[in-house]
Amino acid sequence: MDAFTFVRWAVKKMKLFVLYWRRIVFAKNHFKCPWYKKIKANLCGGFLADQWMLYDFDHNDRSEYLSEFDWYRSRYINEPFDFVCNNKIASAEILKQYVRVPESYMIKNRGYLSSFQSEEMQYEDAITLLKEKKTLFFKPYGKGKGTGVCRFTWLDEAECGVAGGQPAIDLKPVSEEDMLTFLKKNDNWFLSEAMEQHHYSSDIYDKTVNTIRFITLRDPQTHKFKVFFAVQRVGTKETIPVDNGSRGGLVSKIDLETGELTEARCLHNHEVHEVHPDSGAPIKGVVIPGWTQLKEDMLKLANNLPYMHFIAWDILITEEGFCIIEANTSSGVNIIQLWGGQRNKELGDFYRYHKVIK
Repeated sequence: MDAFTFVRWAVKKMKLFVLYWRRIVFAKNHFKCPWYKKIKANLCGGFLADQWMLYDFDHNDRSEYLSEFDWYRSRYINEPFDFVCNNKIASAEILKQYVRVPESYMIKNRGYLSSFQSEEMQYEDAITLLKEKKTLFFKPYGKGKGTGVCRFTWLDEAECGVAGGQPAIDLKPVSEEDMLTFLKKNDNWFLSEAMEQHHYSSDIYDKTVNTIRFITLRDPQTHKFKVFFAVQRVGTKETIPVDNGSRGGLVSKIDLETGELTEARCLHNHEVHEVHPDSGAPIKGVVIPGWTQLKEDMLKLANNLPYMHFIAWDILITEEGFCIIEANTSSGVNIIQLWGGQRNKELGDFYRYHKVIK
């Protein structure tokens, strides 16, 4: 092993060590798992306390399940090209030559404001842009799981009773001064297009943008890309404006043959929902429009990135087709294992092939 390879190996091990303590040992315990079970979960394979409860290890065999630490190790499967999906800006710039992605308008990087045409901008330009576009997404470009994402909306005079209208952040009206303060106190963000979702999705719940997590991987046996797994994510009143399961949103498994949704589940409790808990709209039995064509198009897209062995796509279905919101170099295992452990199934075999697990 040469010096450069050794340094990369050492840095990777150090990152994993830090992640183990920050994201596993000190992770939030949504299920209020007893301390002795939490310690056992953490030490016996790198499971979260939540995973002990979510997978019901009091009655199920944990050797059948992939752990949180296994997921963290899987982030390196696409190395050295994992950066392609780890950076939201770079990912969008690469993908837009192949597929529809939300347009990016404005970025703040190390305190400097710029358009995506390298024109210097002022904070007040964000207000002008919002008045024009009516809705924008504010996204930190270095964070995941929907952390820090906000939806900016311009309310007209009839909606808010303020002459000329006013902005809102996550549906909560604020003054223009408050919005400018918000933009100034945060760094490393960008403003992007807010796309209108297909009515099938709004019919379930229209307060959040509800995306599909769609996983493609290169089959270790055939070396061809395949569709491995997909879920419909649906937000709730607690997750507005995003739908992320890690923030308490709902996930419904998609039948890969028919595009039909199952009941929805949550990562923070054992509740099962055939209808949405806030809107009352059906979830189970809903069929994703254009599902067969979507699968074909996504496999073509995966083939345009032959250096990526695993991609977890976040897809928004619109009335005109589909849009790639994000591409991720890995996917949390919880949304997959809500329907059964994967350690000794296809995902576990894929991880073994790439030496993520033994």
